Amino acid sequence: MASAGDVFRQGLPEVCAAGKLHVLAVDDSHVDRKVIERLLKISSCKVTVVESGSRALQYLGLDGEKSSIGLDSVKVNLIMTDYSMPGMTGYELLKKIKESSVFREVPVVVMSSENILTRIDSCLEEGAEEFLLKPVKLSDVKRVTDFIMRGEGMKGVKISKKRSRSDDCIPSLSTAFSSVSHPCDISSPPSPCVLQPKNLD
Repeated sequence: MASAGDVFRQGLPEVCAAGKLHVLAVDDSHVDRKVIERLLKISSCKVTVVESGSRALQYLGLDGEKSSIGLDSVKVNLIMTDYSMPGMTGYELLKKIKESSVFREVPVVVMSSENILTRIDSCLEEGAEEFLLKPVKLSDVKRVTDFIMRGEGMKGVKISKKRSRSDDCIPSLSTAFSSVSHPCDISSPPSPCVLQPKNLD
């Protein structure tokens, strides 16, 4: 007998041809789901969209139901989730995924329209690969998916993690890593620190 997760998975839309990067997108906003789905489609990804954290867990077979479909049938390369959702937040979903022996290695990207540093820190410390501020741009999606497609995870953009934790963007780093987009507003950057040499006399 098929579990609730099996039935739910069979009824979900999966966009793009098989063999592509498969992304599970989680967002309670219909508009935001459509936006992220379109950005992922443009990036040649297969997309499964769900409207809540509980639905995501159900799809992954992590809702406590025994799945008859088999874990090998659920192949997800990336999970992108909104932070603020009713019932289960993106942070709580992230914790559930990282507690799973099957899916804990799957990269999770958390998205939010609110730049709240405590939330960003909590998600990154819990294992999120990236924290993106909405509206998510095509360049953000392409950067994340390109690294995963090359099998590098997010190793190449560790700097964006650290920079996401602070509102203080350092001009020199912004220039050196201009290819790495970042939501900080650097229209009025802080003055760079100047190190004074010690007097050796």
